[in-house]
Amino acid sequence: MLGDKLIITEYHRSAAKMLYESLEPLLQNADKPLSVTVAGESGSGKSETAAVLGNICCESGYEALVLQQDDYFVYPPKTNHRKRVEDISWVGPQEVKIGVIQANVDAIIGGNVAKITKPLVDYDADSIGEETVSVAGVRVVIVEGTYTTLLENIDLRAFIDRDYRQTKKARYTRSRDPLTGFLEKVLAIEHGIISKHKSLADLVIPPPEDKQKV
Repeated sequence: MLGDKLIITEYHRSAAKMLYESLEPLLQNADKPLSVTVAGESGSGKSETAAVLGNICCESGYEALVLQQDDYFVYPPKTNHRKRVEDISWVGPQEVKIGVIQANVDAIIGGNVAKITKPLVDYDADSIGEETVSVAGVRVVIVEGTYTTLLENIDLRAFIDRDYRQTKKARYTRSRDPLTGFLEKVLAIEHGIISKHKSLADLVIPPPEDKQKV
């Protein structure tokens, strides 16, 4: 997503290393590109962990591509917020084009395409365009986002075990959304949905110790 900013901490590096340790044995025996999801609540560190994991994979000789769920929302960010204000029941997986993510992932792991066309959100412009991305040589597709555990045909599902009450500082630092009472209500609804996905994960990444909290 254009306009996004990542603040990488030691916690994200440790989480990505833990993930790679589970992924690397699968990569050694894989005869096709592998898929990984990094899920969790808002501010839990999904984007940062996925970015670091992608770098580790590339440094280890496995070309990686990171897909962000934020690019696959039905509406661009500010419009989506207004939709939520109008009808808070809009909050949930229905906000996201899960089927489009699935189609992009399936195309990559199928290994029969050299490029994919995907949505691209411009946060500041509040618009959704598209971009064409080369996937030639990609060995790992990493998909990060709140609801990515719902994707099918995934080789490794990771869940970052931090709820929205633990991540307030991280959300404030990233400052994509105003920390209002309404937003906290949205996050509470998301918590009720996303927390149930933890049991579906192959790997649960624990929250940071107090001295590492972000």
